[in-house]
Parts: sequence; structure tokens; C-alpha cells
Amino acid sequence: MSTLTSEDRIKLGRMVINVMDDWGIRGLDQVTILALPEGTPARKLQRYLEDTPLPDDSVVLKRVEHLLGIADALRTTFPRNASVGLLWLKQPCKRLRRRRPIEIMVEDGLDGLITVRTHLDCSFAWRESERKD
Repeated sequence: MSTLTSEDRIKLGRMVINVMDDWGIRGLDQVTILALPEGTPARKLQRYLEDTPLPDDSVVLKRVEHLLGIADALRTTFPRNASVGLLWLKQPCKRLRRRRPIEIMVEDGLDGLITVRTHLDCSFAWRESERKD
């Protein structure tokens, strides 16, 4: 169980669903990215925009942390034009073996989120490398 309150999880749910909507990620892919319980219908995501808290699940909350970290890194990487960040997410990236970052996040789970975040956020990448040493 996390130390987050139900209200905290409601706020995080709103933020992360709005971010993924802004990125143009389909509902079923959002369910996959968040690792919501199997069989969760995409229509349930609307509840997270209203008043339903995200599950108090460490896997889901870790993914939310990375998604919001990616959103923040996109803002700092492309500070003058947010649409460039959206384009970057959808275009094949040479440094990511010509894969699209959104595909990586959907197909590779938590590792994919970490890969995309590490690529965008050098301070996160540095902190991660320090933990491995």
C-alpha cells in the first residue's frame, strides 16, 4: 500500500489520463501502459478524469511516476513548442532503434517507460546509473 491518499490518487489519475489523451494514446493502450487489471475496459478511464482514484497498486503508481516524468521531460526538452514533443513521441527515433517512443511505452511495459524517460531526461538517467553502481 502506498502513502498516497485517495485524493492524491484522484489528482494523479486526472493528470496522467489527460497527458496520455494529449499524446493521442488510445484508451486500450492507456490501460496497457498503466498496467490496469486485465479486462479493464477503456471506458473506465473516463472515471479517472472524474472522481475515481487510481488503484493503490505500486505497479500502477510507478508507471504513473514515469509517465509524468516523461511529460515533464518533454516540456523541458522542447520548451518553445509542445507540438514538437508530440511529434517526437510518434516518430521513429534513431537512438531508440528506429522505434516510436509511444510504441515502446505500450509494447515494453515498465522497461519501455524507463527507456523513453532515460532518453529524454539526463538527470533521471544519471540517477538510475548511480543506483546500479
